[in-house]
Amino acid sequence: MKKKDAALTWKKLHSEAGPELPLFGVRIDTLQHPVSAASFKRLVLEAPDWVTVVATTCDDKIIMVEQFRFGVGELTIEPVGGIIDAGEKSLAAAQRELLEETGFGEGRWRYLGSVQGNPAIQNNLCHHWLAEGVVRLQEPSPDEGEAIQVHTLTLPELKEAIAVGTLKHPLGLSALSRVFPLWEYPYAQPTGPDDT
Repeated sequence: MKKKDAALTWKKLHSEAGPELPLFGVRIDTLQHPVSAASFKRLVLEAPDWVTVVATTCDDKIIMVEQFRFGVGELTIEPVGGIIDAGEKSLAAAQRELLEETGFGEGRWRYLGSVQGNPAIQNNLCHHWLAEGVVRLQEPSPDEGEAIQVHTLTLPELKEAIAVGTLKHPLGLSALSRVFPLWEYPYAQPTGPDDT
């Protein structure tokens, strides 16, 4: 990688707060184009960091959750994930989310790194954690705004969920791909009659 290229780096001229939204703060930045010097307004969604947890049981089942996702308007299967509370470490958030959403806990925990959720408009990171050998400790206790069903999948079942498009959450796939070989199972959905 070479040094930052001045012809690509935009200069921030001004920032102003936008309306508060559930889960996000809104910021409008005015930036100067690095070549033309023209100014442009750009939306930034400010959010706390997130966690995604790849959790496996002692018999090598992968713990997944099924829930309705409002953006796409459909049920999805994905690893446990959630928001890191103010003052909370990412490991504590990962352990809390796994216990709340699935009732599973304990096990051996290992940090898998972080990714940018959507760097085009968001300023936060998503931290990936692996929890191996987790056990059922209690009944799930999701937040009042959540309706979740817990699944334990084998690796072939997980790959099938990817192949048929039930599992396509990018942050979930990012975390899972750091543990399992998944990318030989791409998902391609036809977009129209000419693509079939």
